[in-house]
Amino acid sequence: MNDLDLAALTANPLIKARFRGFLPVVVDVETAGFDAGTHALLEVAAVIVLPDANGIWQPVRRFHAHLKPEPGLVLDPAALKFNGINPNHPLRLAVSEADGLREIFNALKKVQKDTGCKRCILVGHNANFDLMHLNAAIERQSLKNQSPFHPFSVFDTATLAGLAYGQTVLARACTAAGLAFDQSEAHSALYDAQITAELFCGIVNRWESAFPYGDQTAEPASTTE
Repeated sequence: MNDLDLAALTANPLIKARFRGFLPVVVDVETAGFDAGTHALLEVAAVIVLPDANGIWQPVRRFHAHLKPEPGLVLDPAALKFNGINPNHPLRLAVSEADGLREIFNALKKVQKDTGCKRCILVGHNANFDLMHLNAAIERQSLKNQSPFHPFSVFDTATLAGLAYGQTVLARACTAAGLAFDQSEAHSALYDAQITAELFCGIVNRWESAFPYGDQTAEPASTTE
């Protein structure tokens, strides 16, 4: 999608109204272990989703970075075997954690500003895992003021898929939603973020078809409740 097409989509007032001023951004991270405080963050992908002129939500822009392991953090061999990442492979073209996150954050904040949203909200499959590792990296790199994300609120597609399709495992949820899931590409942050974005948009669009959101583009009235 070129910048002119993106500009046309970001002008849609539904974006700001639909999720109470939050811009949904689907995020997936690949790590060298479960502990966000001690295990390295190795890969980050983010996918922006927006509605078209007919209110149909869709993935529209992707951002991705391979990250160099931060000095002093642990690389768990079991985790590396699971996700297939060789942190020292020369073709990874990895950048520092600070540079990779800063570049993604700057791009996201521009779209957030263009849509009129106040913050981005992380969408993920078992989203608290992704947010936990992202927040740990933000703290390590002193990027709190650069991060566009709400620090603790998320939209979790495992929960949403359980409601919509009765499935919580990503591959099974995608199959139930009619999406082709490529097991050979799984545990690539970019692939997982893209397929999760398609799942999230499908659930939102399915909900809209059953329960139309309607014209709620006006700012809500202030209340003390």
